[in-house]
Amino acid sequence: MASTSSNLLLAGRLAIVTGGGSGIGRAVCSIFAREGAKLAVVDLNKNSAEETVALLPQPSNHRAYSTNVALSAEVNSMVSQVQKDFGEVPSVAVHSAGIIKDSLFLHMKEQDFDDVIDVNLKGTFLVNQSLASVMSKANLPDCSIVNISSIIGKCGNIGQMNYAASKAGVIGMTKTAAKELAKYNIRVNAVLPGFIATPMTDQVPENIKQRIATMIPCKRMGTPEEIAEVCAFLASPRSSYMTGAAVEVTGGFNF
Repeated sequence: MASTSSNLLLAGRLAIVTGGGSGIGRAVCSIFAREGAKLAVVDLNKNSAEETVALLPQPSNHRAYSTNVALSAEVNSMVSQVQKDFGEVPSVAVHSAGIIKDSLFLHMKEQDFDDVIDVNLKGTFLVNQSLASVMSKANLPDCSIVNISSIIGKCGNIGQMNYAASKAGVIGMTKTAAKELAKYNIRVNAVLPGFIATPMTDQVPENIKQRIATMIPCKRMGTPEEIAEVCAFLASPRSSYMTGAAVEVTGGFNF
């Protein structure tokens, strides 16, 4: 039986999804659209964002935006433009934009450290701050921001000093934002994916991926859709008493 609007998790909600052009972000857009949301699909690559929009049901209900989340002017401009285009304030957001520039600690270039911190951590700060500013003024009954962190931010990983630091920071930032924004009916939670089959993990050699899979209790890598389903729950009123949480979605893997 087809779902009706009355039982869709995000019926009529306007959602901003950063990193929406691929991987987890694209899966989030797909699941959110299935649950009745209107999507502002944000990615550094406008073509990728547009490809995501084209894949969604009723693509005319959604729009694509190109934004560098590490630049405050671009983030604020995007949030403002989304409000103008849709005629309302977004009440849901998933911040999924992120990059990796892996190297062993003793060989890591300062620029590679800075670049990952700028996008993954500073970008989270800028996106959350810009969204919280407009959400708090709108006096909406329930707003939800979901930040994509990583189990690496909790456990660390060889060759990912910069990435681990950035994702650990996202957890701390999420917990602090949750404490400060609850009075505005804004909930802020983080999702910590484990090893997920995305374009980012496609860069890992196949033999290493197979070795990792043997270390995961579920004996496989996760899918972007499995992360997106958790995001949909956290974005919806069904998680109305959850804020400041760091939810691990790892198949049991935590080093």
